[in-house]
Amino acid sequence: MLLPVGALALLLAACTAEAPDPAPAASPASPASLAPAASPAPAGSPGPCGSPVSSGPLPSWARAGFTGDSSMPHVVGARGEILAAVFGDPLRANRTDGAANKILWVARSEHGPGELTIAATLDGTTTEQVRTVPGGPGPSIVDLPRAGCWRLVLTWPGHTDTMELVYR
Repeated sequence: MLLPVGALALLLAACTAEAPDPAPAASPASPASLAPAASPAPAGSPGPCGSPVSSGPLPSWARAGFTGDSSMPHVVGARGEILAAVFGDPLRANRTDGAANKILWVARSEHGPGELTIAATLDGTTTEQVRTVPGGPGPSIVDLPRAGCWRLVLTWPGHTDTMELVYR
């Protein structure tokens, strides 16, 4: 069936409109319920891993301090409570190119004083690393020792979220 030109234009506009920012979760969840949805596995990984990396504009709640186009590589936590703006894209283990694995952590809502704790586990192993960002979400350098998909549990005062970051 052919659609009239006007109906086709409306359909295309609806498909390309920017989706609204997700609403914050109403209540904290247990760590077991924070696992991100499965996504395609990077080559060589034992199973699905890797949170979606967007290169479009940051969500409106994460744009403070940015001017103009806020498009950059970023990952939003599984609960939508935190965003990792990845300035060192792609993230790499054992960097030799002089760049840094710089990540700006942006919390969706206000939080009390304290630090951001990053508990990272290399997918398919028992390799664990813990990093802290003094003062809570903010600028950081997050170097991890091996390439692969790292499952992160992120905690800061009153909040917890998860994401998976792939290091090459």
